[in-house]
Amino acid sequence: MSEALAKNDDYSYWVKIAAFAATATALLLVVLKLYAWMATDASSMLASATDSMLDLFASLMNVVIIHYALAPADEKHKFGHGKAESLAGLVQAAFVTGSALLLVFHGFDRIINPKLVVKTEIGIIVTIIAIVMTLLLVLLQRFVIKKTRSVAISADALHYQSDLLLNLGVLAALILSSGYSQYADGAFTCAVGLLLLSGALKIIYLSVHNLMDHELSEDELTQITAIVLSHDSTLGVHDLRTRQSGPHRFIQFHLELDDRLSLLSAHSIGEAIEKEIEAKFSPCEVFIHHDPTSVVEG
Repeated sequence: MSEALAKNDDYSYWVKIAAFAATATALLLVVLKLYAWMATDASSMLASATDSMLDLFASLMNVVIIHYALAPADEKHKFGHGKAESLAGLVQAAFVTGSALLLVFHGFDRIINPKLVVKTEIGIIVTIIAIVMTLLLVLLQRFVIKKTRSVAISADALHYQSDLLLNLGVLAALILSSGYSQYADGAFTCAVGLLLLSGALKIIYLSVHNLMDHELSEDELTQITAIVLSHDSTLGVHDLRTRQSGPHRFIQFHLELDDRLSLLSAHSIGEAIEKEIEAKFSPCEVFIHHDPTSVVEG
């Protein structure tokens, strides 16, 4: 159990680090981009600031949701609170969709009624800072996702990964708007809105996919089966079913054993297999149904 607790604490630590880092980054970028928008009156800068405000909202929500999702199981939620991560993703997607549509409308208006962008150097400097900060955050998030496979951090990372392209586009729009094309600012604002809509659809898919109690990966199922069959007393395994809720995996299967084994022996074998699976896939819960081979249908 101590190893399981250690793995759960490791999950909590890295997920919280990623959530707080994203919140701090988004907050700083909102302040910088709003200043740059007021200084330049660039529609693309407003689009970028709006995106960062959405990121800030999503990251703040993640901090709250992750705190709830990591809470231990209780009397009313005996399988834990892990699905709260996926619900957070759906709420994020709703806000992203609304803001994206507003940006598309605003960008279209700027195309019809273009305005001169001033003090573009301020916007360019702020955008370069945003690119560097976002890149560092994305690298941290990828590291955390690899270690935890957190749905909340994965959904949050989609925002910031698209932000890299968004900020590069803002940079291009600012340069073009400074004397090359009066329509670049509005056109790019529309493009940002469409990009955010695409990101919202990805978040919805990821969240719904995890709410539907999908099986673990084929590789993980193979590893579970191999652990069960590696014990000398195991004669077979069937009806392997798995699901994941937040960081927790739930694994159940029927273990085929010799008819002549005592109940105590069968229990000991199942307990040994359970501990080995928990050590490999912690945090998880393993449910084993013991079957004498004579009752197993061929």
